[in-house]
Amino acid sequence: MASTKDWFETVAEAQRRAKKRLPKSVYYALVAGAEQGLTLSDNVAAFDELGFRPHIADLPAVRSQSTTVMGQEIDFPVVISPTGVQAVDPEGEVAVAKAAASSNIQNPLNPDQTVSTAMGLSSFASRSIEDVCAVNDKVFFQVYWAGSRDDILARAMRAKAAGAKALIVTLDWTFATRRDWGSPPIPEKMDLKAMLQFGPEAIVKPKYLLDWVKTGKLPDLTTPNMAAPGQDPPTFFGAYGVWWTSPLPTWEDLAWLREQWGGPFMIKGITHPDDARRAVDAGATAVSVSNHGGNNLDGTPGSIRALPAIADAVGDQIEVLQDGGIRRGADVAKALALGARACMIGRAYLWGMAAQGERGVTNVISILYKGIDEALLGLGKNSIHELSRDDLIIPENFTRNTSKI
Repeated sequence: MASTKDWFETVAEAQRRAKKRLPKSVYYALVAGAEQGLTLSDNVAAFDELGFRPHIADLPAVRSQSTTVMGQEIDFPVVISPTGVQAVDPEGEVAVAKAAASSNIQNPLNPDQTVSTAMGLSSFASRSIEDVCAVNDKVFFQVYWAGSRDDILARAMRAKAAGAKALIVTLDWTFATRRDWGSPPIPEKMDLKAMLQFGPEAIVKPKYLLDWVKTGKLPDLTTPNMAAPGQDPPTFFGAYGVWWTSPLPTWEDLAWLREQWGGPFMIKGITHPDDARRAVDAGATAVSVSNHGGNNLDGTPGSIRALPAIADAVGDQIEVLQDGGIRRGADVAKALALGARACMIGRAYLWGMAAQGERGVTNVISILYKGIDEALLGLGKNSIHELSRDDLIIPENFTRNTSKI
């Protein structure tokens, strides 16, 4: 099936359509990375170094992709990664949550059901936890270590009351003004000054502008999930300032939050085996092997390179997820073969939403689901749980000695 006006066949095509539709500043905010962009590039390039060892006969007629992540049953091993304020579509995170909850992809093992998965929601999101939980019952709420212990716990408890099933603590994002390679200026809020500055970009992207005009509102740069009771939500940079000026968390802090939360708990940003072991000691349910999509310490190897060492260190004690560089279903299969339970996607679904709203997110989910199925077929596997390193051709020093760091 070739790409059409209403359908794209690859995530790369979604990215091209996103670039065509979005104002320049909005698009470049989606593709930026830290400093030189070395980690950003390696997140994607590392997957290309891994090859498959396929079979050609006695292949399974039907393949299973179902698994569980932090207590939630999902129909395929990809979870929506939490990303901050989304100005790429008026529906923002609600559109993403709807697509994740019901992708319109028929489940081959149960034709009466469609494929669904879990949604990670950022505390810096533009839509509230209540709005998102209303359309998806498998939401994982994400927090930064921003503010006091009481502030952080209040946000977490609000999310739990709204229906969030798990908590994600993101630690793979450090502040430095010289970072954000390729990132454009972003306004504090959409006031008259900002409209005069960024208006010319929007005028030359009429479809994007028309979608917002139809809603009668401007892109929302506030963060409702960071608001204290009875207060107006801060702007993105207001929330960012709270995080930037907060004392850095300790392992004791993380263990405290895990105990207070009392449910499934992920620590996101693990690339060092020692940190993975400390996460186990802190009581975490899961870790995400991640470098914040190349927006943390530049020069860190692509996250897929760090995955085997983390899986070897703690994979029998904790759920290990991989986040970064996923562009096709084959990438997911490679990560699972190296020890991940599931993968998390960020830019891929944002490009899909930028290209075509909720339908574009569904399109990306379909691309990944079918790509995983094709990999299982080619490798002769009945299930994603049968994937192993024996299915891969792994070049020497692929991991860049990450097991020794």
